[in-house]
Amino acid sequence: MPAMDFALEVEELVVRYGGTPAVNNVSFRVRTGSILVILGRNGAGKTSTIEVCEGFRRPSTGRVRVLGLDPTTQRTLLNQRMGVMLQGGGIYPSARVAETVEHYCTLYGAGVKSANVLERVGLDALRSRTWRTLSGGEQQRLSLALALCARPSIAFLDEPTSGVDLDGRQEIRSIIRELSAEGCTVVLATHELDEAERCADDVLILDQGKVVVSGPLAGLREPEIRFTLSAPIAHTELATALGLPVSVDGGEYVVHGGAGTDTIAAIARIAEGYAVSVIDVHAGTQRLETLFRRFTERPNT
Repeated sequence: MPAMDFALEVEELVVRYGGTPAVNNVSFRVRTGSILVILGRNGAGKTSTIEVCEGFRRPSTGRVRVLGLDPTTQRTLLNQRMGVMLQGGGIYPSARVAETVEHYCTLYGAGVKSANVLERVGLDALRSRTWRTLSGGEQQRLSLALALCARPSIAFLDEPTSGVDLDGRQEIRSIIRELSAEGCTVVLATHELDEAERCADDVLILDQGKVVVSGPLAGLREPEIRFTLSAPIAHTELATALGLPVSVDGGEYVVHGGAGTDTIAAIARIAEGYAVSVIDVHAGTQRLETLFRRFTERPNT
């Protein structure tokens, strides 16, 4: 297969349930070998969009191409090159770990060894256990293992770290990065913004069925300075004195759009004028959570 710049292309996608659009004219592209994280509140259209891309749901209108294939009419071809991790698992309760992985490796016929997959996801010691006896985190690892059996060119992962402990999260993040380094395109849906921030090359944020943010994560986040004060000052007064927007996040002041030493020095001078001390100054870029809230938060929520 020739190399493609974009492994996934979605153009003007609409998905309706009855007369109501759950996905409303959504368009985006995913670069081959990159990691796209799709974010959105419940009901934003994430699952419906991904299900169309996986071939599990027909679009009402629009065009979708996955690895150059139509997931509706060419799903058999696509299945040979696509790995899918469902949040719900979809595994028979009495199925044993090793037997299930071996079965999937055989079905895909991609030359993947089940023993290697089990070792990669940290389930080698649980080979004889059944699905129903696994913890939630172990079930997530097995679901990921089944996606890896395809030796996928593209992988759709739904909430891959949900219910997984700290060590398991690190292992799964490492696997995702390895897949990307190997040229696999990863499309990841999650509610866990910290995980998204650690994994994402690109971010797509959906809200009420529409794209509100799309692009490389590094380019979407604004510079900011976070700090605390020994005594409060009205953030509006700080904003006026600095000439930059200032908000309050929990107990921290956040200066938006400035992260240089001149701004930090100005904060110190202003605080000194109010006879208060500046504590815990951190200059960097906007958190993904802040970006997410800015584009999806409703009044009074």
